[in-house]
Amino acid sequence: MDQARIDSLRAQPVAPVQHIIDGVSRPASDGGTMDVISPLDGQVLTQMARGTARDAEDAVAAARRAFDDGRWAGLAPAARKAVLLRWAALIEANALELAVLGVRDNGTEIGMAFKAEPMSAAGTIRYYAEALDKIYGEIAPTSPDVLGLIHREPVGVVGAIVPWNFPLMIGAWKLGPALAAGCSVVLKPAETASLSLLRMCELGQEAGLPPGVLNVVTGEGGVVGQAISESMDVDVLVFTGSGPTGRRLMEASARSNMKRVYLELGGKSPNIVFADAPDLDEAAKVSAAGIFRNSGQVCVAGSRLLVERSIHDAFVERLVAAAERMKMGDPLDPATNAGAVNSLRQLDQNLAFVAEAQAAGRRVLTGGTRILEETGGYYMAPTVVADVDPADRIAQDEVFGPVLAVIPFDTEDEAIAIANGTDFGLAAAVWTANLSRAHRMVRRIRAGVVHVNTYGGADATVPLGGVKQSGNGHDKSLHAFEKYLDLKTAWIKL
Repeated sequence: MDQARIDSLRAQPVAPVQHIIDGVSRPASDGGTMDVISPLDGQVLTQMARGTARDAEDAVAAARRAFDDGRWAGLAPAARKAVLLRWAALIEANALELAVLGVRDNGTEIGMAFKAEPMSAAGTIRYYAEALDKIYGEIAPTSPDVLGLIHREPVGVVGAIVPWNFPLMIGAWKLGPALAAGCSVVLKPAETASLSLLRMCELGQEAGLPPGVLNVVTGEGGVVGQAISESMDVDVLVFTGSGPTGRRLMEASARSNMKRVYLELGGKSPNIVFADAPDLDEAAKVSAAGIFRNSGQVCVAGSRLLVERSIHDAFVERLVAAAERMKMGDPLDPATNAGAVNSLRQLDQNLAFVAEAQAAGRRVLTGGTRILEETGGYYMAPTVVADVDPADRIAQDEVFGPVLAVIPFDTEDEAIAIANGTDFGLAAAVWTANLSRAHRMVRRIRAGVVHVNTYGGADATVPLGGVKQSGNGHDKSLHAFEKYLDLKTAWIKL
């Protein structure tokens, strides 16, 4: 990766950003703005429009007009495909610019951001572009005097609210299938990570997305997000974020038009290491990356480490060593393994979890402190907390930071009980050389994704979704289309 080019992009001033509504860049209706604070140094990076409820309503109205007049949904599938493929190519062509802008905004280390953000987003857009003209209707098995047809039609207007940790990647998980299906979208980025997503949507306009098909409104969730969720003209709402916000979105649906709501609400994912794991050094290295990359700000992060008691001390020693080898700091240095925490508020929350665990007598084996405070940025050392009780808050609640809770177990049944003993069910991992055990664990763990002898890396060909309070519905794979397509029956008497 070209450090000189990265430094050049880092030095560029960032112009204030505005909404995109009906194909036009425009300020908030009341002129309000918000400071964009960079987690790299705590300084103001730029300003963005502080959206109002009226802005959200205008965006929804633009999306409804665009859908109803068929300027996008009415195109031949091949025409939509061509636009989306051009968009994917533009994202790739501007990948480093997008990655650096995103890192300045949310703090993810550049090595991870480049692959997981613009390159992943481009791949996702391309995946759904290639898939959209391969989705067929059906003919029902009826009597000879009846023709039963099952049509698949776009649902209409989609409201998409995305988080700050991977705005391009997760944004593309929503935008790709929604736009491929023929829907129009109103997108609400996170307050603390809007810049790269706005730029990516501008590239979508350059690629040929018609005005009103993709609208972006920035601002506070309690204003813009609430207005979108309560709109009578939004047909489907998709969201990735916190459980409390997800509940409010479901309540807003019930108060308004009972729009369908699909939620991905994070997790408290168990990473289970058995004594017969094929390579304990590899397991320790991958497990450290599985919680500490992006400073733990990953929905599927392996934040609970369950280790068979017979190898507990030796394995935890390996893992602590792997954590301490990780280079923390400037996320625009390609050698950095983990960058900044997204905000001061998030950093304070992470530290509070550790302080509470210490007060309860849990051992902090490494980390637990803010580091690099002299930079003005928000950095935290990788933290490993041992002697954790499965009932502790640090083992039950999503920290969303570089904090790992370590819990010993003795039997497979005990590991299952601990693994399933939270309100969440998003991801998990099992490390074992026993094939039968691996399959048993996959079946018994209540999670949407179960890794075996690895952690992370699942691509667009498989779905991501959770059970229990990790949400409903699925991003990624062809199954994502199910959120954005309605089934319509035609019953024809011959």
